[in-house]
Amino acid sequence: MLLNLIVHQPQAMLQVISHTPYWVWGMLAGLVGLGASQLRDRSASLLRTQLMPLGMAAFSVAGLLSAFGGSASSGVQAVGLWLAAATATTALALWFQPTAPTGTLYSASSRSFYIPGSAMPLALIVGIFLTKYFVGVELAMQPTLARDGTFTLQISALYGVFNGLFAARALRMWRLAQQSVVYGASPMGA
Repeated sequence: MLLNLIVHQPQAMLQVISHTPYWVWGMLAGLVGLGASQLRDRSASLLRTQLMPLGMAAFSVAGLLSAFGGSASSGVQAVGLWLAAATATTALALWFQPTAPTGTLYSASSRSFYIPGSAMPLALIVGIFLTKYFVGVELAMQPTLARDGTFTLQISALYGVFNGLFAARALRMWRLAQQSVVYGASPMGA
């Protein structure tokens, strides 16, 4: 319905946006800031590289439970679908790109990474936020969608894809740290 509204009555989006609570825009600004910080080269600890994917997974699961957790079975089903999609996406992403991006280094002595800038985290963060926003608007306009199995499957899978890509990135970093402890710090892909 929201996509139909955007295409056929774009002026109605002003109503949707004007009825969005202010704290949502604050959260968006914070998340965009977090994602934008990933655009430039930086250093980060192993713990820090693992926390963002965990935080975004928690944000996704909270979104699923708030949207589809009206009954215990539908909430469990949504989280199960999310987990299946995240697992499959992680496996595929690691299969296509098993190593950390070229130029990524891990220093065992300082227990930190040198990570080249990337737009991928920003895109994933914004994707997760927009999914949660889209679902919130759709459910406000059509509350019966919370019990629609197809809608639940689509949204759970979308969250799972985003989180699977985050998980694959974190696992690549963890692998690099494990290899660097044994072999010493060296750039990947060199």
